[in-house]
Amino acid sequence: QVSCIEVVEAYVERIKEVNPLINAVVKDRFEEALQEAQQVDKLLSEGPGDDYLEEKFPLLGVPITVKEAFSLHGMPNTSGLVNRRNVIATSDATVVSRLKQAGAIPLGVTNCSELCMWYESSNRVYGRTNNPYDLQRIVGGSSGGEGGVLAAACSVIGVGSDIGGSIRMPAFFNGVFGHKPTTGVVPNDGQFPNAHGVRTSFLCTGPMCRYAEDLEPVLRVMAGPGVSKLKLNEKVSLEKIKFHCMDHDGGSVFVSPVDKEILQAQKKVVEHIESDLGVRVQHVSIHKMKYSFQIWSAMMSSKDSNGQEAQRFTDLLGDHGKPVWPLWELMKWLVGMSSHTFPAIALGLTEKLMKLNHSGNAKLVSMGKSLQEEMEALLGQDGVLLYPSHPTIAPKHHSPICMPFNFAYTAIFNVLGLPVTQCPLGLGSEGLPLGIQLVAAAYNDHLTLAVARYLEKAFGGWVLPGKV
Repeated sequence: QVSCIEVVEAYVERIKEVNPLINAVVKDRFEEALQEAQQVDKLLSEGPGDDYLEEKFPLLGVPITVKEAFSLHGMPNTSGLVNRRNVIATSDATVVSRLKQAGAIPLGVTNCSELCMWYESSNRVYGRTNNPYDLQRIVGGSSGGEGGVLAAACSVIGVGSDIGGSIRMPAFFNGVFGHKPTTGVVPNDGQFPNAHGVRTSFLCTGPMCRYAEDLEPVLRVMAGPGVSKLKLNEKVSLEKIKFHCMDHDGGSVFVSPVDKEILQAQKKVVEHIESDLGVRVQHVSIHKMKYSFQIWSAMMSSKDSNGQEAQRFTDLLGDHGKPVWPLWELMKWLVGMSSHTFPAIALGLTEKLMKLNHSGNAKLVSMGKSLQEEMEALLGQDGVLLYPSHPTIAPKHHSPICMPFNFAYTAIFNVLGLPVTQCPLGLGSEGLPLGIQLVAAAYNDHLTLAVARYLEKAFGGWVLPGKV
């Protein structure tokens, strides 16, 4: 009905209209995108047949955006680090290359937090990204630019990565869908920083979209040959899923209590599933979830099976130069002389403290392994757990500093290796997005994706900002 050039032009205009407000796209490639759209229209006019094109190029002409931490040829790849501000990607990350080969057209790269290790997308290279529903609120991190750009209808598909909730938190704060796949299925190559040692089994690359139905085709492309490990061709009968629900983590001292509105939204989901599908949702209380932050933190800094230590954050901050001294950086920051953000400096300081508690860390790693077994046993091959995406709705700028460990609600599933889909549930009383995490056992991504499609129909999915 419309040409590819019309589609791309519409998205380019939309970015030009809203990006001055949200600062999500940090570098565009509009000219190249429009040329690529012309090539798509030429290909369609030559008409090799729709079936052939659909099979060979499943994402033909679809505009996408890419988190700046991923290599996209000709685009910056700084990850918000000042001493990388001149780094330009000379190749494409594996997932970016696969999406391009499937016919997708990248419009540009989007903002992230410094070194992708904080849940507000702000850095000293590009500044701060604002939430389209309320410019005084955060977009989340580290794939925050993607969350904002999708919510504002500036892109169809976002490429995100997630080691502690970096896909799901921005998806939640911005009212879109985000999927963290089962670990080890989608390649992480071509992003900075990449995971090393034990963290290679926690970092996941995945899709972010406004519409639930888009997650699966994009996941197929991203996974490439690895898609055979997932059961995406299996038909899901929702009535046969064993639903479990957990309202909160059990009351961790490190984490905020869950907002009433988030609890109410979750309750409505439970009531809808029970009345509509005629199934009983089992309320569960998993005691070890109370220690989510401590487990994630200990497992992130543990050695891998070869005894290799996890890469130090302070080394990454130096980026092949001298390691950064966090205490010295803090002194510089206080007088406005540091090139790093406060959260990055704080993380460097806490990293040093974590190293001091060897026996405590070993106990927590072992608790994590036992939680993983408990979770796999509970979910089995037909279970889905409903769990809050975050204890609060999108906080105001800077306020995450006061509650730095709230990301534990998403992070725990990275170290457990489970697939999780964040699903929007409309807007709350302040006009900010609500949502829920859908969790399944490893390699059962098809279950959470099916439930996300179902809940989108029931609760309306993505809502255009400013529509209220």
